[in-house]
Amino acid sequence: MEYVEFFEELKKEDVDIAGGKGANLGELTQAGIPVPPGFVITSATYQKFMDETGITQEIMDILNALDVNNNKELQESAREIKKIIKETEIPDEISNLIIEAYNALCHRIGKENAFVAVRSSATAEDLPEASFAGQQDTYLNVKGPEDLIKYVRKCWASLFEARAIFYREENNFDHSKVYIAVVVQEMVDAQKAGVMFTVHPSTGEEKILIEGAWGLGEGVVSGTVTPDTYWMDKATGKILEKQVSEKKTMFQKKSENGQTVQVPVSDELKNKQVLDETELTQLVELGKNIQEHYKFPQDTEWAIEDGEIFMLQSRPVTTLDMGTAEGKAVKEGERTVITKGLGASPGMAAGPVKIINSTDELDKVQQGDILVTIMTTPDMVPAMKRASGIITDEGGVTCHAAIVSRELGIPCVVGTGDATSILPENSNVTLDGNKGIVWEGKLVETAKKEETAEESTVIVQAPLTVTEVKVNVSMAEAAQKAAATGADGVGLLRTEHMMLTTGVHPKKYIMEGNEDELVKVLVENILKVADTFYPKTVWYRTLDAPTDEFQSLDGGEDEPYEHNPMLGWRGIRRELDEPEILLAEFKAIKKLHEQGYTNIGIMLPLVQHPDELKEAKKIARKAGLKPQKNIEFGIMVETPAAALTIEDFIAEGLDFVSFGTNDLTQYTLAIDRNNENVADLYTESHPAVLKLIERVIIECNKAGVKTSICGQAGSIPSIVEKLVELGITSVSANTDAVATVRDTVARVEQKLLLKAARKLMQE
Repeated sequence: MEYVEFFEELKKEDVDIAGGKGANLGELTQAGIPVPPGFVITSATYQKFMDETGITQEIMDILNALDVNNNKELQESAREIKKIIKETEIPDEISNLIIEAYNALCHRIGKENAFVAVRSSATAEDLPEASFAGQQDTYLNVKGPEDLIKYVRKCWASLFEARAIFYREENNFDHSKVYIAVVVQEMVDAQKAGVMFTVHPSTGEEKILIEGAWGLGEGVVSGTVTPDTYWMDKATGKILEKQVSEKKTMFQKKSENGQTVQVPVSDELKNKQVLDETELTQLVELGKNIQEHYKFPQDTEWAIEDGEIFMLQSRPVTTLDMGTAEGKAVKEGERTVITKGLGASPGMAAGPVKIINSTDELDKVQQGDILVTIMTTPDMVPAMKRASGIITDEGGVTCHAAIVSRELGIPCVVGTGDATSILPENSNVTLDGNKGIVWEGKLVETAKKEETAEESTVIVQAPLTVTEVKVNVSMAEAAQKAAATGADGVGLLRTEHMMLTTGVHPKKYIMEGNEDELVKVLVENILKVADTFYPKTVWYRTLDAPTDEFQSLDGGEDEPYEHNPMLGWRGIRRELDEPEILLAEFKAIKKLHEQGYTNIGIMLPLVQHPDELKEAKKIARKAGLKPQKNIEFGIMVETPAAALTIEDFIAEGLDFVSFGTNDLTQYTLAIDRNNENVADLYTESHPAVLKLIERVIIECNKAGVKTSICGQAGSIPSIVEKLVELGITSVSANTDAVATVRDTVARVEQKLLLKAARKLMQE
């Protein structure tokens, strides 16, 4: 068993021993990317430390007596446990191995007692929150063996931050089975540093985002500094858009003792552009090379010392599309704008302001409040989940607040500069996470109402239509309300909410031999919908969460960080790479079929090649299902590739298809629907989109394959009319639009009947 591994010995597959950061640094090194040299103290070393010192039981005793819902008690227990780990001597055998590796690194770079960065690196068995904790548990400018040992213990202790304890307890996960690796890397004494996304971090648009500030990158990553922002053309390397911010502070190494300190930026540099065109061009090329190597978009950290660029980290980009709070558009001139910042997580939210200056105040954030702080920290994640919106003074669109808000699906505005000082406590405000605006007053309603069976007992009397009008369901708890619309079934049952709200990464269940538990979770949630609608059809869409949505789960810290998760490792492409998750979903459906719920069909998301359908069927058969025999099997048509080759999918064998017009429109027009600069060009009514839909309906009708639509266009009357005329089998709308869509369908069908009757009379 290896206790220390140098970067050259590691690959991205070595997450279990080196953690996400360590494995990726090894991968980058082997790919020839300029990475400062270093080594990883593996997860086995941590395990050996815990076993040989015998402190596990002492820690478990504290945890067993803890009420995690008491924030003050939680914080105190975390401090006590961390103190135990930090004050427990590391056995000589382990410390000698660490010191030997450090001395070898110093010899290699020709510096005695070299300055290094010491960073926690979560393994596949660790919590996603530990990856967030990396922002706090990275120690810069560590020098000498004694300090190195001290900070390694601090990284180990980070496994017992309050947030990590909370999520393990919340999900009944064994604290003693958590492991962590530690990265030790030559310190880059950066004059400028920052982050780079190889695609748009929220929308996946094919342009590179670079954020940079003076000094070390800690200011950008933590959100302490509002950085310069550069949007770069991926093909040409030219600047598309830039925003030079006022950079008030910076982090740098104190020369006398190597301590990292935060200092004011000089007046000369405060408003000066950080990166010149040559540096931007070099970063763009590095970003493209890294993405090409990993084969999916990346979120990277970079630093420049004496004109030389170093890449410090790379992880897949992840983006949320979890249904953030939507409100009607509010014109800026109609209301008082209190402050502005950067739109970091889309959607609108309104509620009372709760200003948080320390973690001791987190309890005052209740469901529906607006959390306002200088910058969020990982310990704030439980409170962020309760909030309906987030506003920060500092940070850019890649800071902690922005990333976590997107993962949680919470509207967020960052980098306002003054929110904590000008927003009165308990005053009502409205924020727009797209435009970065904060208004006075409560202009939209974002409170989440609990759905109960009692609320929805009256079935809507609706006109009878030949074209079925179905409903989209995101949460099992909303099944009763959805059924009360009188819908003809469920055209889209999303998996994401029922799987992600467990708090545990689906793969973690399987890796730890708990597949049955994952299947049970799925069965219980799908059952609520299938039972409510029985015998009407329910089309279950297999997992289609972008990678960033997995990061906040227990076990999700190794999720790739993708620049454009919407174009990344999601949908069927991911599930064929990780077939054990898809198999668990199919096993859940099989169990429900055995219980008599044969009204459930399976729908595969984001397909682009018939081979994906073919492979998915093989996995279904492995679970005991018989596609197209005892269960309906279909695909989402969300890519132009699927629409243009629909004949090949039909030849492979299909029962139905459903149009996901939100993605189909974006992918066809190359337009980000959340980008206000091109929003006026985004339309599902574009001739190209309609032609793709038309050809699919025509070919499917020829083959007897049912067609449906579950994207936003399915709630637009003018498009519904066109679809009915083309002969679509069903339309699936959001709950609040079912009645309107049904009326539209009825009118169109009557119009078509009248038209046909008149034609017969004329003949």
